[in-house]
This record gives sequence, structure tokens and C-alpha cells, in this order.
Amino acid sequence: MFKVELKIDGEYFKTLAFAKPINIKDIISSKDFSEKRIITYKINWGYVSSNLQIDKDVKLDCVSTDSTEGQLIYQDTSIFIMCKAFYNLFSKDNKLVIEHSIGDGVYGEIIGYTFTEKDVTKLRNETQNIVHQALPIVKINMTPVEAEKIALSQNRDDVVRNLKFKKINLYKCGEYYDYFLRQLADNTGIIKSFEIVYHSPGVILRFPRKGEKEIKKKFRLPRTLFATHQEHDKWLNILQLHNVNALNRAIKNYEITYLIQIEEALHEKKIIDIANQITWKKDIKLVMVAGPSSSGKTTFAKRLSIQLRVNGVFPRILNMDNYFLPWKETPKKENGELDFETINALDLELLNKDLKNLLTGKKIEIPKYNFLKGVREQSYETLQLKENEILIMEGIHGLNDKLTSSVPFNQKLKIYVSALNNLNIDAHNRIPTTDSREIRRMIRDHNYRGHTAEETLEMWDSVREGEDKNIFPFQENADIMFNSILTYELGILKKYVMPLLQSVSNYCPEYMEAERLMNLMDHVYNIQDDLVPSNSILREFIGGSIYQY
Repeated sequence: MFKVELKIDGEYFKTLAFAKPINIKDIISSKDFSEKRIITYKINWGYVSSNLQIDKDVKLDCVSTDSTEGQLIYQDTSIFIMCKAFYNLFSKDNKLVIEHSIGDGVYGEIIGYTFTEKDVTKLRNETQNIVHQALPIVKINMTPVEAEKIALSQNRDDVVRNLKFKKINLYKCGEYYDYFLRQLADNTGIIKSFEIVYHSPGVILRFPRKGEKEIKKKFRLPRTLFATHQEHDKWLNILQLHNVNALNRAIKNYEITYLIQIEEALHEKKIIDIANQITWKKDIKLVMVAGPSSSGKTTFAKRLSIQLRVNGVFPRILNMDNYFLPWKETPKKENGELDFETINALDLELLNKDLKNLLTGKKIEIPKYNFLKGVREQSYETLQLKENEILIMEGIHGLNDKLTSSVPFNQKLKIYVSALNNLNIDAHNRIPTTDSREIRRMIRDHNYRGHTAEETLEMWDSVREGEDKNIFPFQENADIMFNSILTYELGILKKYVMPLLQSVSNYCPEYMEAERLMNLMDHVYNIQDDLVPSNSILREFIGGSIYQY
């Protein structure tokens, strides 16, 4: 007799006892699991197959698509299936390249072939057929020589370029092989809901949102966000960097210094263009800078302030944090904790009153918030906008019109800052924007807040949930988007983040995420810090900036 302690997404579910060895898939075949949408399994924080036979006491964690981890596995498995369908239908000389996320899906382009709506219909039907067959997806550990032979047979030289002198895992489904950094589901039938949308010259693969069974809304292209991604793709064309291998080659050939100078110049040019737009629009009195965590908003705002001064416009900073409500009036989350991320945690009435007075030339007393006591105190500090002065506010709610309802639309400009990454590992392994920000955040938390990697990884889900509620729904409200990603940054950040990730215990719930990030960073060569300019956005995270934070 042995016991299996079952968990779902890390939370205890039930304990079962068995007299004979049993497969995982048989354990979870009961109706108790029918609504749980389980996608993969873990024992001792390591992924295992549903075919694994258990014959002793274990703790089995079932990962569902209601979790962030399960949702991302669902997405990558969907990409794997679509790529297999493309391989089945079209010549090996053509490539489907997964470019970047967009809305509730990912955008991919076809290299070597002009895709039509008819082709998309064929791809959609073949993908659905693979799902209906419920084919097994098997992870195979093999030598680089074996992996190279398979990759070349499938015209995947992009995979071969990243092979190193150690064994790697390839995923096999029928005769199709592919390389993925993230764990995949072990059966194509698990992917119940997806949608493939034609968007010339490529396709958009959509998934259900976290916690949802199906795709509920008709697709609407976030045009401004998509245009910002496409702009960065043009930057990559200028740099001739579209994947990690090209970046590594530039480092190896001593070309990286020149490429860093070009990319930092592209950042500066974009900031100058934004400053010029603000200057030309004489009625703008309020500039709001918003974006998700670790996007470099603070450095961007400081660099923008300098370019505005060059144009004869004098920026004044109003700190939104001083407008928090007292703790006794702060809204609470479902678990009873104070919710400081909701817009309703701010005293919107006082903020809008002060903004209205400021923009009509009146003097205000700036409030001061005591974060230790959770109350607002008198600051005895005043602010009044003079001629040629504008107000800059930075915060997560800057794109939400509720924040500045008293300010006429023609007097404010909303800027969205995010690290929108288009550099990928290979044709099918993109580096998600959230990974870039997570790595930045981990380094900054360690350097300036004394946090361990485990602590940052543990709270990252909560950070993302706040962004999903308070930032991303409003991103298309932005008048301007600034992409703060630097294509070379992973080469700089690697030396900082790897020791932090390596310190995460393999008995810690965050270990698999740490291992995935280490596998990602293992593809990148190191770049020395002295090549990073002192005003670079990267300096906000690694230190050595000319700005005070």
C-alpha cells in the first residue's frame, strides 16, 4: 500500500491510497479531474509524463491551465502543433517563424512562400486534425550529433546554430521533431481551443486567456502595439540581428560595440522624436508615462525631460505615489490584503483637483504619503506651473482616463513604455517580453531591495496579474509607444542573473521557472559592462547610471 498526495497548481487537493502500481493518467482519469484542465505533472518540482508508473509514496502536483505556468505550456504546445501542421502541408524549404506575442496570441510570418487566406484555412484544418487525433508528444534526450542530423533533415539550421556540447531535449510527434525551451503537454488532444487568423503576410495563433476554457472574444488587432513591434523589427533589420545566434556572432567577431552604439542611438532618436511632438503641440501640459514592471519608465522619463529642456520646455515631476489613500480607505483583494495596484487605491478626487488647479496656473501644496504609517501628511512643498513648463507623471495607471478625468484630452499625452522583445532563440522559440522584464526585475530587486531570486520569482505571478488588470487593457489608449528593449541586453544581464538563478533550490516551487530561464540565458554570450552607456535604460537595473533613482 502506498499513498499519492495530489496537488493542483501547488495547492493540496486530496490523498489517494493504492495497493498496486498505477500510471499518472489513470490516477487523474476520475471525474474529480474532468473540470480541472490538467496539462502536465510534476514530482519533486520536476516534470514527468502522464505515462509514468507510480509504485511508492509521492507528492504529485498537477499543473492546470488556470495557472500561469499551465497557460504558457498550453501556448507553446499550441505553437508546436501548428508548426507540425505547417511541416505536414508545405515544402521543407519554407519556414514558419514565430515572431512575437500580440493580444491573446502570437504572430508568425512565413519565409520563402506567399501565404494566402486559402493556405491559412488548410493550416487551420490540419492543426485541428492533429488535435483530434490526440497524438503523443514525446520528449527525447539526445546528443548534439543526433539533434543536428534531425534538425538538418527538417531544414532547421536555426536550431543547429544553437547546439552546444551537451545533450538536449527534442519533442517528437509522429515523424515531426522540434526544439522547445518550455515543457510541452504530452498529448496533442489537450489543446481544446485555439484560433488561427490570417494577417498578411503571416498568421496569428490565438489561445484562451488564463482561467478560461475557450476564446471568448472576436479578434481585434491592437494596432498601435503591433506597429511598435513592427518598428522594432525594422530596427533589427538595421542591426542585422533577428536571433540569438546573430547576436553571439557579433560578440565573437568584435562587432558588438558598434551595434550597441547604433541601438542606443535609435533609442535616443525615438526619445528626441517624442520630445519634438510634445513641443510642437503647444496645448499639451501633462505627459503621463505608464507601463508594466521593469520597463525602464523612470530612465525614459529622465531622458525625455532632458530632450524637452533642449527644446526650451521645462518639465516638472508630480509623484503619483503621494496620492495614495490612507490604509483604512484602501480597497482590499479577495484574500484580505490591501490592494495598492488598483486605481481606486489613489485619491482620484484630490489628484484631479490638483491637476485642474495646476493646469490653470494655480499653486498647489503637494501631498506627502507616509508609507510606514499608511497616512498622508503635510509636506509644506508647493508647485505651480510657469510658462514653458509641463507636468510629467509616471505610474502604472497613466493610460487610464479615469486617473486624469479633469484634464481635457488635448492637454495631455499618454506614453506607454514596455520592453517588447523581437529577438528570438530560433524560428519557434521566441523570448517573451515578460521574460525580459522578469530578468530585469530579478537583478534590480537583488541590487537595490535585497531580494533573493526566489522572492522575485514567487511574487512575479502577482505582478503580472496586476498588469493584466491595470495596464494591458488600456495600452491601446496610448498616444505614443516607446519600446525600451535593447537587443543586446541579455548578454549584459547574463552575468548578473545566472548566479541568482543558480541559487534557487531544486526543492523550491520556483525551481522549474529558474531552470527554464537558465536554459534561455545559456544560449547567450556575455558582453562586458563598460560597453553600456551611462545613460542607458540598462543602467537602471545593473547600476552605474548618471541618473539618481
